[in-house]
Amino acid sequence: MLGLKLPTDPRWADLTAISTEAILTDHAYCEQKAALSMISLIQQYPEEQNLVEELAPVVTEEWGHFRSVLAMLKKRGLSLGPQRRDEYVNQLKKFEIHGGSRQSQLIEKLLICALIEARSCERFRILSLHHPDEELRNFYHKFMVSEAGHYRMFIDLAYSYGEKEAVKTRWQEYLNREAEIMHELELRGDRVH
Repeated sequence: MLGLKLPTDPRWADLTAISTEAILTDHAYCEQKAALSMISLIQQYPEEQNLVEELAPVVTEEWGHFRSVLAMLKKRGLSLGPQRRDEYVNQLKKFEIHGGSRQSQLIEKLLICALIEARSCERFRILSLHHPDEELRNFYHKFMVSEAGHYRMFIDLAYSYGEKEAVKTRWQEYLNREAEIMHELELRGDRVH
């Protein structure tokens, strides 16, 4: 369903168990950045009524996810640590084509968002199945379901703003580049991506 070309190394779930505080901290910031990214899209494209209507409730949902992760940290007597650079997202953004029409720029941004949500969904699925802590397995299951819906929303929006075959071709290019990025990045248990 997600179309990802390179699955996450199964050892990643074991690595995340080494520091619950680190993975929850990174997860919290991922949710915060997701909300901010959608706010930014709304600010950049206010004339796109369908986009605004689709994203506005998801901003609230993502911020709720941020608060849920904060609550899990607090419940476990852990603290929100400092935000770290997300090399995965930074590498994806380097692949973004700048210039062209506003519509083509929007499609680029939507495809990047779709890819981030797809990888997050895949990672949360792994945690929901293989994390050694049952409470965290259940916790991550709900995030997996949510990210799958967000992935689908971003893909559908991208197709609604462009010619189907052109968007499909560009999506495949992003999937190929994302696999390269995943292969190049160090496998770390303190990062969602």
